[in-house]
Amino acid sequence: MSCFITKGYKTSLVVSLMVSLMLGFTYHRIVIQSLKPDIPQIYSKHTASFMDSYGSNVSHISEKDFEINQVFETINNSITSVPFTHFNLTTSAKKSRATIFHYGQQYCNGDSLTVRVDMFNYLGQRKTYGGDFLTARIYSTDLGAAASGRVEDFNNGSYNIHFILSWEGNVKISIILYHPSEGVSALWRARNMGYKNIIFTGKFLYKSQEIETFCGFNLESQEDKCVYADKRDGEFFYCIKPPNVPCEALISMKSDNHHSYLTKSEMAIFTRSNIGVTIPMDTGSIAVASCQRNITDVKPKCRIGMPMPYPSGYFLNNVWHSNFCNLSSYEPLSHIDECLTGKLIYLMGDSTLRQWIEYFQKHMKSLKFFNLPGHGLHKRYLALDIDRNIYIQWKKHGHPFVSTVGYTVKDCAYIAREIDELPGSPNTIIVITLGQHFRGFPVHLFIRRLLNVRRAIERIFLRSPETKVFLKVENSRDMNTDVERISDFHGYIQYLILKDIFKRHNVGVIDAWEMTIAFASYNLHPPETVIRNQINTFLSYLC
Repeated sequence: MSCFITKGYKTSLVVSLMVSLMLGFTYHRIVIQSLKPDIPQIYSKHTASFMDSYGSNVSHISEKDFEINQVFETINNSITSVPFTHFNLTTSAKKSRATIFHYGQQYCNGDSLTVRVDMFNYLGQRKTYGGDFLTARIYSTDLGAAASGRVEDFNNGSYNIHFILSWEGNVKISIILYHPSEGVSALWRARNMGYKNIIFTGKFLYKSQEIETFCGFNLESQEDKCVYADKRDGEFFYCIKPPNVPCEALISMKSDNHHSYLTKSEMAIFTRSNIGVTIPMDTGSIAVASCQRNITDVKPKCRIGMPMPYPSGYFLNNVWHSNFCNLSSYEPLSHIDECLTGKLIYLMGDSTLRQWIEYFQKHMKSLKFFNLPGHGLHKRYLALDIDRNIYIQWKKHGHPFVSTVGYTVKDCAYIAREIDELPGSPNTIIVITLGQHFRGFPVHLFIRRLLNVRRAIERIFLRSPETKVFLKVENSRDMNTDVERISDFHGYIQYLILKDIFKRHNVGVIDAWEMTIAFASYNLHPPETVIRNQINTFLSYLC
């Protein structure tokens, strides 16, 4: 395991609370030992060789690595690889143009709209290859309405953006060049070069003495190392071992930015003025009418496991509506207490999912936080409604957890292990989010984690087929020049990977990515309107 963890599953709210109070922390088995030899550069290879040294099933690990490489190659082949030669030859949003197909015809609610985008470089020359990272949305601010668009890349410098017109009124169109194809190619290459973008500092506490050392997924130091390993899942994390201090003395972690794999010339692509630039349009809005259509299509109730199109929904009056299922004839949030009565809800992930438990506590009058030991925003959260027997817990996921503020490693775990410790039941609900903290690391790490989570979900379905599992995909975030660590390009790639890995599994998906692109929420922590609609969608599957 990567972390020392608070564990113990709950069969009822009362038992859960007693376990928390009386038993305290229990620990997963963690393989910890000092290492002297060099650690190979490639994560999958160092995993296999290290597992071999423990006498483990190397063929199983190789099979897993093969699947990881398959997923990687699929996404790698979809990303345009172009050399960066000169800034003026990169895609220019202001030189490019967007045109509405068949502009001037009547637009009706329910119609499709296609926008053609042709890309040019700073010299005014037409681009001959694709791979630009675009985001697109339509919106009507006065109506609280918005939807994202599907981007079709013809790989020749031209794109079609497909929208569904889902409301009446004046509809504006926004198409943004987030990164040019040359920048995308540079980011993808840089991301997968190594683990130096972010470094971790671990704090050891031993006999009242505090010692800090470097930690990470790949340490090049020749010093002795502590290895925190989950042998079954091939997850490894390392810290430089303090002299005469046991590895078990690690108590907390923090991180900092450290390195760049981009060249100086490539960095010129990522000045703030070149990130997220609007592509000009001759006509930036259209009028949409009802056309006296009587749309009587009855959508089925939203069910876990339903395939989701893209775009899958839209905002109207700041409420998210689904394009493929009936969220509800009423807003489930108005019946949230009844809906969640008797439920055990485990929120596993990052701070964007912590926003959920904060929302629950704020809007459910009888739900109260139980003051668990610890401090800071990253400690475990527990909210209880004793009368309705509602149990809601949020815990951060295991390494990597990126934060400049120190956090304890005694209450975090890999999500796969967290799921394995739950018995499951018809009233057990698991919500998972992974992504934001993985953006600064080679994508193999993210793929491995998702595959491990998928296997854990398969195992809990064998124990309890009626357990409900949801994936809240990561959301878009602020536009920032720290593109190697937090660019939304990395988030979009992870979004595609997650949807592919879980496409055949009976899990619910809360598409926070699409919601935040539509809402233009360029914030790591989306506003309450977005959180409310995420939870409303979640409840629609339950109520």
